[in-house]
Amino acid sequence: MTAKRHYWIESGFLSVLQNFSGVFFGFASFFLLVRSLDNHSFGAWVLFMSTTTIVEAIRNGLIQSALIRYVSSGRKEEHPRIVAASLLLGGSVTLLTVGAAHLGAPYLSALWKTPELTNLFRVYTIGFSVSLFLSLFNCVEQANLRFRGVFVTGLIRQFLFFAFVAASFFLHHRIELSELAWVQVVSIVVSTVFAYLYTRDHFKLSFDNTGYWIRKLFGYGKYGFGTSVSSLLSGTIDQMMLGAMLSPAASGAFNIAVRITNLIDIPTNAMAAIVFPQSAKRMEEEGSSAVKYLYEKSVGTTLAILLPGVLFLYFFADWVIWAVAGQKYADSIPLLKITLLYCLLIPFGRQFGTILDSVGKTRITFLVVLFTATLNLGLNFILIRKMGVMGAAYATLCSNIVGFTVAQYILRREIGVELKNTIIYMYRFYPEFYNRHVLPAWSRKSNIDNQ
Repeated sequence: MTAKRHYWIESGFLSVLQNFSGVFFGFASFFLLVRSLDNHSFGAWVLFMSTTTIVEAIRNGLIQSALIRYVSSGRKEEHPRIVAASLLLGGSVTLLTVGAAHLGAPYLSALWKTPELTNLFRVYTIGFSVSLFLSLFNCVEQANLRFRGVFVTGLIRQFLFFAFVAASFFLHHRIELSELAWVQVVSIVVSTVFAYLYTRDHFKLSFDNTGYWIRKLFGYGKYGFGTSVSSLLSGTIDQMMLGAMLSPAASGAFNIAVRITNLIDIPTNAMAAIVFPQSAKRMEEEGSSAVKYLYEKSVGTTLAILLPGVLFLYFFADWVIWAVAGQKYADSIPLLKITLLYCLLIPFGRQFGTILDSVGKTRITFLVVLFTATLNLGLNFILIRKMGVMGAAYATLCSNIVGFTVAQYILRREIGVELKNTIIYMYRFYPEFYNRHVLPAWSRKSNIDNQ
């Protein structure tokens, strides 16, 4: 087995496993929380999580892609300087963010009419400070084409939170939102310790000439930063605006539909994690034609895996919502059907950003995502006022369709991507999978039975 094939098999398996475990434990925690908290408290927790996710993306977007790109493609003797520069850059952002969180928490609490959020945000700044090192450790490991530690630390972080929620649920302990925030802090600290153990051989620091690398990382990462923030805003602005314009309960209802669609987004996230470092290498070694193939093949394969799940959830949406959240969230059923439609566009957008970032065109990615987020913001403001909760779903669907169209035009111009090829790869996936995996398995079983 060649080294390249071994990389794709091992990294693919671990990335899928990581995303599956993350979504599984996240969904399991949500499944119990939605039954443990009242509608207002659950909506408040959704708003808190949406905000902290964006805050983490602000920092990770600035350093993550740049660190992975330059370590994976740079000279080994430069790695300690790159990591040190990332630490200084990330530390500066962390200090600014922690200060802003302490000052801005009361204003967000007043906007969403949830005073308990003030304490939640201030508690989370502790975990946010520690997670800087967790992020750096994981990025260094991924840049060295290793994924085992990333998987283990992600699993630990998700499992500890789930374990607390599950124990509280079955022991009939009334969960306080502040307890959930403190459990998150503990899970981050434990995960960071394990991440260091996996990365300590590669995590070396040298503060010589860090000014050069800070400028270089910031020059590359500023667009990744903007892209991450704009992308997350595009994905969460609907929930935030529902919380501000309607109520936290409305935000919670919409989040249920989003949570369910996240279950079928596992292959998209896994493929993006695998493709990014490989794309950076292939661009250096083989040129844009190899990157074009990576995009078309990865999107086509992801769509083939997603399609059965999307169809099942669409036709059995009412049963799924009832089983997952209960009858008190029946208004999430039409929301789920709309979110499933734009779920099929996610692989195109995710790999668009992955490919362009890996070949150094982060500015283009940033501008497209910023445009999509701005459009989503405007459409949400208009349609929520006219249609209520359903307006948020239609606004996000429309903005995703426009963003998909723009991205395909740019990919065709930059690296020659053809949309029809992704459909061809999607169609070919099923017979290829059948011939390579199902038939040999049946043949082995028949041989064993005959013996």
